[in-house]
Amino acid sequence: MWPVPSLKRCDLTCSALLLCLLLLIFSPASAQNKSPARTPSPKQDEQEIDPDDVISVNTTEILLPVTVRERNGSLVSNLTRKDFRIFEDDVEQTLSDFSLRNVPVDVALIVDASSSVAGNLDDFRNAAEGFASHLEQDDRISLIQFDDRVLMLQDWTRSLVQLRRALRRIVPGKFTRFHDAMLLAAREQAPRKNARHAIIVLTDGIDSNQGITFAAALRAALEAQTTIYVVSNSGIERSKKQEELASLLAANSAAVRFNQLRIDDLRLGLQALDESEHRLEQLTSATGGRLYKPNSFNDLERTYAEVAEELRHQYTLYFSPLNVRRDGQFRRLRVETLDPSRQITARIGYYAPKK
Repeated sequence: MWPVPSLKRCDLTCSALLLCLLLLIFSPASAQNKSPARTPSPKQDEQEIDPDDVISVNTTEILLPVTVRERNGSLVSNLTRKDFRIFEDDVEQTLSDFSLRNVPVDVALIVDASSSVAGNLDDFRNAAEGFASHLEQDDRISLIQFDDRVLMLQDWTRSLVQLRRALRRIVPGKFTRFHDAMLLAAREQAPRKNARHAIIVLTDGIDSNQGITFAAALRAALEAQTTIYVVSNSGIERSKKQEELASLLAANSAAVRFNQLRIDDLRLGLQALDESEHRLEQLTSATGGRLYKPNSFNDLERTYAEVAEELRHQYTLYFSPLNVRRDGQFRRLRVETLDPSRQITARIGYYAPKK
């Protein structure tokens, strides 16, 4: 007869515990926490809605690397904050108090391993190692190869040993997916917060048209706010083609007719190189970088050393845009110094964040 009274006592006890739990959950103190109190004043970093239903925020500071040169091309490294003026869509902006900082740089090294460069990869390896040796302790470097494919050979590292191992893994290919490589480096190789982002690529810039367009690659670079430096072997390739073309055209008429297909091919190649250089000028100018055209692969080490020198003497300007609309629109930038004779290189603008 004991089990039945025991179960009844258990039911009573469980009911009492459940009642206490419900009273605790819906007690006045708990209800006060769940009921809406007075609307808190918005914090500084919270979004607010303006009368036009456009989200406006205190937009994150824009980081703008700027290079200043004298007329003779020498780098200027003694300017101060008061020497600069910056305009966004022709509206002058206010530089922050920390507008000139010693900012680390994350550099994506990209090598075109297609047939036009394949025979000189050792020159690139030596130049890349020399460039890395000029970086500061807090800078990082990565390595990307492109030809038929786009391959990440080394993710961000500060180790020269790791870079050296990655350089040995470069294998020559055939075609050139230059635009795809730019997209990968711009979007997938994002820099650290408050670090400069630079891409240095060795290529002739001729894309095999198997992937994205040049316009898409340029937009990706501007969206990523990266600076692109191109070491172009187009001049080297042009000299080879011009020399061969001149030799073929100097032959007798019968030989010219026999080699007409090759002559036409060389002329098309020279035209492609001209168009490529024009696009590379656009790419580097728009992103605040520079196009280098060494005369031979023997000049690669000196050229990469020049890029490293520019990165060391680059000013980094910060400002919070007065236009805080998150409309995804392109904002055009212009930088001036007190001396108008100086040459200023900076990114042409950026894309505002979207809602």
